[in-house]
Amino acid sequence: MPLPIASTPTEEYRQRQQAREATVAHFEKLHRSLGNLRLLLVIAALFIAWWSLYRRELSAWWLLLPFAAFVAVATYHAKILRKRSLAERAAAVYRKGLARIEDRWIGNSQQTKRADAEASLYATDLDLFGAGSLFELLSQARTCMGEDTLAHWLLSPFPVTAITDRHASVAELRNRLDLREDMAISGEEEKLKTGVHPKALLEWAEQPAQLKRQSLRWTALLLAILSIAGAIVWGETGIKTPFLLVLVVESFIAFSLKDRLNRVFAGTDRALADLHLLSSLLSRLEREPFHSPGLQLLKQQLTSHSVPGSKAIAHLETIVQLIESRDNLFIRLFDVPLMYSVQIAFAAEAWRRAHGKAVGAWLNAVGEMEALLSLAAYSYEHPADPFPEFVEGAPTFHAEELGHPLIPVAKCVRNTVSIRGETRALLISGSNMSGKSTLMRSVGINTVLAMAGAPVRARCLRLTPLRVGASILVNDSLQEGSSRFYAEITRLRRICDLAEQHPPVLFLLDELLQGTNSKDRLTGAEAVVRELIDSGAIGIVSTHDLALTDMQHSGKGRLQNMHLQDEIEDGKMKFDFKLRPGVVTKSNGVELMRLIGLKV
Repeated sequence: MPLPIASTPTEEYRQRQQAREATVAHFEKLHRSLGNLRLLLVIAALFIAWWSLYRRELSAWWLLLPFAAFVAVATYHAKILRKRSLAERAAAVYRKGLARIEDRWIGNSQQTKRADAEASLYATDLDLFGAGSLFELLSQARTCMGEDTLAHWLLSPFPVTAITDRHASVAELRNRLDLREDMAISGEEEKLKTGVHPKALLEWAEQPAQLKRQSLRWTALLLAILSIAGAIVWGETGIKTPFLLVLVVESFIAFSLKDRLNRVFAGTDRALADLHLLSSLLSRLEREPFHSPGLQLLKQQLTSHSVPGSKAIAHLETIVQLIESRDNLFIRLFDVPLMYSVQIAFAAEAWRRAHGKAVGAWLNAVGEMEALLSLAAYSYEHPADPFPEFVEGAPTFHAEELGHPLIPVAKCVRNTVSIRGETRALLISGSNMSGKSTLMRSVGINTVLAMAGAPVRARCLRLTPLRVGASILVNDSLQEGSSRFYAEITRLRRICDLAEQHPPVLFLLDELLQGTNSKDRLTGAEAVVRELIDSGAIGIVSTHDLALTDMQHSGKGRLQNMHLQDEIEDGKMKFDFKLRPGVVTKSNGVELMRLIGLKV
């Protein structure tokens, strides 16, 4: 029975965690009792064996009784252990959910850098991947397909129609806690994201047929039957000629098909690994009713010729087990007489002909569903985060009470950021540590969330479709022999090129051109910002060099000065991280140097 939805996500998660932990305790008690019962049955079997074999007072057939009981108890015990494992994993799901809600989630899942993020103009700047990243906060995918799909959504802006479809899907999935739990604990292995290699599986499934003559399949079956019959004749009459003749024909066929059989079986150890997890995920999705058009369309992709994808994958899993059994010594001895490899290869080929073209759709559907469930979980766990509103017209970004989703709620300072109308860019001045970079990252990461179809960390966000181009974390490269300044201007060139495309660019330029002298910096900064604005881009530029605040004269009123200020009280720097209009009016650099002991 599903639990009723509690008043808050925290309460619901705690109730479910406690219920699953109680289930674990119940099965643990059963586990101990069944272990003791199995021990008693072994003792009983030893006693009956002694009584029947040594005392000769009891028939040895009585040994079947404890043996049968032991098998039955062992089978039941295995089911109990399986249920206990599922309950333990379910409890862990809600512990991790509570950690996300309470901002204790960093490091709870293993995250690595993604090669597809290296070419991005914002992934590193906005902490999209790696430890403590947006991806770690969002992703609850069990498969590589789900991870790749979610990463693709974060790395590429999508049309508004696709985004609104995701909004409807996420809204429908938001309270489907049972579905998210089942997807999280499906499969036999506790370790996440094992097996299921989508590229290898897709390549295998769509590989051209190697065994095109279907008559060979029935010939192989007939020869196997004749081989068995010949072996029986040999055993009964001693006449071995029929068997040997059949064996010669079988050997000739097997040898002639050797290369093609190897191509059929090549790579199956990787391509067809852990199909049970894929079958389990497909089966769970097939049972779930959906109403939004996007989810219904995904569910339609889960069949092949009216056969549910989970059943087709389960059939393929059986074929894989037969393929793997070819390494068994007994099977090797009888491989040729039974035409075993030939028949299994034909079975694999038949599966590919029937369902190979549907594998891509299944993998895509699972990946998209896992990405949607990740966004739905985030939406459920952060009910105050709304979906953004997309507007038409000139490039616009207007956010009220905008915050950074990776900063704990208790520490997150929110600001209103508006780039619309005549204002095409904000020039934010302020000292180091005043929060300029964090504010820019807040704007960027919420734009990424908006363009991926996710909720945003703001009271409200209205924007036109935008793509982000950021120059926040730009470093020199010892391997490439480039300085920080060269790396920065190379990045700026890429952002300017991107601004010529659609949708418009939201540029985020932190401490623009700080690697050169002040004269060149002002000249270059004015030119870069002018080029971006003239291309239709909007954005934010930050600086602690007050000379750059005069850039507004070259911006024809399109550049608005804002600032973040700081105070020194009782010998300590204090920041409120609040965005204010105008140029910063004070500089505490010299005083800060004196505070740490420099003689200036």
